[in-house]
Amino acid sequence: MPIQIGQNAGERTLTVSLDDFVEIAKALSSDLRVSIFKLLLTEPKNVAEIAEIFDIPPSTAAINVRKLEEVNLIKTDLIPGTRGTQKLCMAVYSKIIVDTPSKVQEDDTQILIAMSIGNFFDFDVSPTCGILSEHSIIGEFDDPRAFSEPNRTEAQLIWFKHGYVEYRFPNRAPHGKRIKNLELTMELCSEAPLHREQWPSDITLWLNGKEVGTWTSPGDFGGERGLLTPDWWLVQNTQFGLLKTWRINTEGSFIDGVRISDVTIADIDLDGRYYIPVRVGVKKDAENVGGVNIFGRKFGNYETDILMRLECD
Repeated sequence: MPIQIGQNAGERTLTVSLDDFVEIAKALSSDLRVSIFKLLLTEPKNVAEIAEIFDIPPSTAAINVRKLEEVNLIKTDLIPGTRGTQKLCMAVYSKIIVDTPSKVQEDDTQILIAMSIGNFFDFDVSPTCGILSEHSIIGEFDDPRAFSEPNRTEAQLIWFKHGYVEYRFPNRAPHGKRIKNLELTMELCSEAPLHREQWPSDITLWLNGKEVGTWTSPGDFGGERGLLTPDWWLVQNTQFGLLKTWRINTEGSFIDGVRISDVTIADIDLDGRYYIPVRVGVKKDAENVGGVNIFGRKFGNYETDILMRLECD
């Protein structure tokens, strides 16, 4: 059914699939972002004005504006200001329609599994490294033994220079069904001293021991607080990452829709396995050994664990 979000911006309608609406729902899951969006439905505002109206720091206003912009609910234009340029924000749509299929095919099997980042089964990491829960440091910084602490399962941020962590996801494909598409979504970035936006790192994914492909993270992001990052974690440290989705299907392997290798789901050989080994890491001999940060659902910008989606036939 149509979801009416505003009344003052005319009939600018966005029609999306149910899957695409998930990202819009995430963007509107914050009361602050809903209020900003309602404001922009009435008239355009720049980031400084938004910060003043809601009595928040300009950096917080910018982060929330970016979230709305990422799902195309608003657009921003750089225009001349009294001091250089300013970012003018305006609403794009006043109505969202979710286009749901009239009938779900009986042979379509969708399985979603969430894995806390602290529930890794195996690891081999090198400093700099560390683990944080939502409330405190786990173990000692730069000591790989912290990754063996019993309370590592409470982790909301883990990092290391090179090596890997490995998870074992349950294989929930129904008996007699084959996995034709596997997706993994996680928030990641490089690992630099404190933070550094220009700090490339080659982050690699392995499934069932098979190297799927590598994504080069552009940097380690900090200096402004992540939407979910606790206040006790200093803002000059790593704050948030980028949400990346790896997809392996019958045609190859992709990240955010861009092909990264010719490895197919058949090459992973998951049929009959009780669990699906997932390894994330940085090779010691990678071209860019810039480390990795992995974010949990209570750190960074995205309220998500590591998510695995299986599609079977």
